[in-house]
Amino acid sequence: MAGGWCGFGFRLAVVIATGGLSAFLTVLAIRYAMSRRLLDLPGQRRSHAQPTPRGGGIAIVVAMLAGVLALAIGEGRADRLPLLLPPVIGVAWVGWLDDHGGLSALKRLAMHLAAAVWVFAGPLLLITVFPLADVDVSPLVLITASMVTLWIAWSINLHNFMDGIDGLLTLQAMFVLLALSAFALLRGVEGSALLLVGAAACAGFLPFNFPRARIFMGDVGSGVLGFVIGVGVLWQIANPRIAATTGLILCSAFVTDATCTLLSRVLRGRRWYSAHREHLYQWLVRSDFSHAQVVGLYMAWNLLLALPVAYWMNRPIAASSPAASLAGFAFVYVSALTAWGLGKRWCLRRVRLRSLSCNCAS
Repeated sequence: MAGGWCGFGFRLAVVIATGGLSAFLTVLAIRYAMSRRLLDLPGQRRSHAQPTPRGGGIAIVVAMLAGVLALAIGEGRADRLPLLLPPVIGVAWVGWLDDHGGLSALKRLAMHLAAAVWVFAGPLLLITVFPLADVDVSPLVLITASMVTLWIAWSINLHNFMDGIDGLLTLQAMFVLLALSAFALLRGVEGSALLLVGAAACAGFLPFNFPRARIFMGDVGSGVLGFVIGVGVLWQIANPRIAATTGLILCSAFVTDATCTLLSRVLRGRRWYSAHREHLYQWLVRSDFSHAQVVGLYMAWNLLLALPVAYWMNRPIAASSPAASLAGFAFVYVSALTAWGLGKRWCLRRVRLRSLSCNCAS
């Protein structure tokens, strides 16, 4: 690349080093959490049976930031860091504070919105107040900025909601980032190395989080991964060489479960932001599936349905076709909604029958 000294060997070294650094920092995070008694205790609204340290996601965050910094300097693009580092650090900071003692949902949401605004609406505001070029900020652009802000904030929170059993969010983040990186390479789009760095940071953490968690990533990790995935999906949508709905399809399992559960709780008058066990993955655990089995079901969805449809949409003959992109999106999300509804009904019936059986036995 012009102005940079970053080649394939350097990128590969950064990716490998990021994974190693993440694993090393996770060991330190376990020791820190144990010394500070930062433990998630078993309870009615939790899906684990043993006290487990939390906050291990700080290892993912620090390793990812180190890898991104190395790549940015190597590629001669350090000028882009101010657009990404402050929101990542801000989201990580409120997550770290929450892991240590708890913050109100309003305070967390305020930082999430601020981070989202920084990515898109912030630069637009700077251009409007301090014109740097002949740029016309139309109402349509401002509407788009608002939609982008809401998407990033929702991505942060939905990934936090879905981080409730061993390995689920870690493997989901690895899948999405690896798949987006692969499609970038397939379609000749720059940026795949940054996505690989994020996947490598998750890979270094994975052995400590799955199949039996020795530490949870906590809000510091889930929030940042939600932010990174949200920005990654927007980056993919902005690249016309990749089918427009690719990222949304890759995220379909998490988006469907989190969104349907949230809407269900809102419609029933529940406090949507309070802790609960009403996501489909939690009901599956309550239906006697192990954490590993539930994670296997979600990964099977990703590998057997979401990924093939995304690949079909990104064939050279179809990648620029809006019709193919919309058809793939509709097929995957109709299937996801159907699977969520049927799965939730099956779990409810199984738990109810088990409860009746226990009552009769007593």
